[in-house]
Amino acid sequence: MRIGADFLPRACSALVLAPIVLLVAGWGGWAFGILATLAALIILWEWLRMIAAKPNTVLLVIGGAALVVAVMMLAIRPPHMAMAIVILGAVATALIARGGRERRLWAPFGLVYAGALALPAVILRGDATFGLISLIWLLAVVWSTDIAAYFCGRLIGGPKLWPRVSPNKTWSGAIGGTLFGMVAGMVTLYAAGVHSILLAAPVALLASVASQGGDLFESSMKRRFGVKDSSALIPGHGGLMDRLDGFIAAAALALLIGLLRDPDAPARGLLLW
Repeated sequence: MRIGADFLPRACSALVLAPIVLLVAGWGGWAFGILATLAALIILWEWLRMIAAKPNTVLLVIGGAALVVAVMMLAIRPPHMAMAIVILGAVATALIARGGRERRLWAPFGLVYAGALALPAVILRGDATFGLISLIWLLAVVWSTDIAAYFCGRLIGGPKLWPRVSPNKTWSGAIGGTLFGMVAGMVTLYAAGVHSILLAAPVALLASVASQGGDLFESSMKRRFGVKDSSALIPGHGGLMDRLDGFIAAAALALLIGLLRDPDAPARGLLLW
């Protein structure tokens, strides 16, 4: 098996960032809210930078203010209020954005995309009983999917998944990543003493598929706007969006499932079947 040149920077960034995320996630409360908001603000900045939206600073200020208010709103209001603030911010962004038609079209979706990182993470973590478990479950599924897809693709090879968008991804990597991601979700629930392991397995499978879909979506965005990385924030390995694209899609799906099954406790609705 040939290890790609990107393996070392990927591994180093994971070794630095993963312990920080886990530590703050375990802490919860305001610390995790700040971390999620900061990450979302960076994602918004990278999105606007990637599509070269104008006026960049004004859009960033408006979008950033909407994100901060939305996350703060979660402490005193139901989740749909925070989501409404993000949507209103996106509408304001759409009205203010200037430049080419395509860039004006994509500018407001940057705020929605950033909100899809912050809101699901904070809402799920806020559950007093299953919050931490749901977040660790989500991270386990996404990280295992990413790692397994990389190594299965390198080891097995075979037909490409979507060569026009991501030339290095293979069907073997996608299938291997999905299976390992599902198993990781099941193992996490077993370790946490949650007794719906088998019934919750399809949800882990869906989250794994969503994670890979998020990766492909970001790759297609970079190709559309002719950029290699979302930014140069992480030395030698691009931006935060490059590391969180899969998590954003999986977290949004997880929150949707949780809210549909138990609007008062989405983390419980996500994990208990």
